[in-house]
Amino acid sequence: MMSSVDKNAFFEELERIFALNSLDKYLTEESKEKFYLFTRIFLEVNKRMNLTSVTGLSDIILKHYADCVTVAKYIPKGARVIDVGCGPGFPLFPLAIVREDIQITALDSTAKKIEFVKKTAAAIGLDNIEVCCKRAEEAAHNPLLREKFDIACARAVARMEILCEYCIPYVKVTGSFIAMKARPTQEEIEGAERASRQINSKVEKIEKFTITDGNENYERMLILIKKQSPTPKNFPRNNAQISKKPL
Repeated sequence: MMSSVDKNAFFEELERIFALNSLDKYLTEESKEKFYLFTRIFLEVNKRMNLTSVTGLSDIILKHYADCVTVAKYIPKGARVIDVGCGPGFPLFPLAIVREDIQITALDSTAKKIEFVKKTAAAIGLDNIEVCCKRAEEAAHNPLLREKFDIACARAVARMEILCEYCIPYVKVTGSFIAMKARPTQEEIEGAERASRQINSKVEKIEKFTITDGNENYERMLILIKKQSPTPKNFPRNNAQISKKPL
């Protein structure tokens, strides 16, 4: 049984918050329906799986949906995308809902979360999601995944010097890694610049902005890293090496 969410109230709040953040162009009747179905399933499963501490309707729409959709403008049409450390599906689900032209792979090492993603994608009719349950640093050496994606993205997973090593090996040459960060810091930017140089990539753009519900503003930062040439074969290293000596 799915959690009860008033449909009209949900649509009204979804439209309001997306409009406030100049994201309303991504809403269609179909995408609104899918956001609604996802929300009902997400809240119901959250009662037993603790997927998120964000449970208020406005907060879910702003901090999970609108926040994730800010990445959409940087994804080329028809792109193949991988969400590294997707957790319960962010930015995975919002991007798959508003960009049905892309194919997006959910990568996470937690089987329960991958199973949630798989079942939920089927339940709401998203056929542009694939799943992979494996550690990021291991899956990146799989020739079926290595350097096969136009875009890799990650949200709230790790520091930039660690994230770069996890994510950039998945990206095709001339493709991009997009890191989503909640609080813009110079340390994150410097970490991205230092790490990306070591694996044949370069910070191309840093976008600092705020998202708002009309009452409060929340700082956000997107770091876009362009891949310039193939990743050296020794990257990513194993988890112990990455943790002990980040790039």
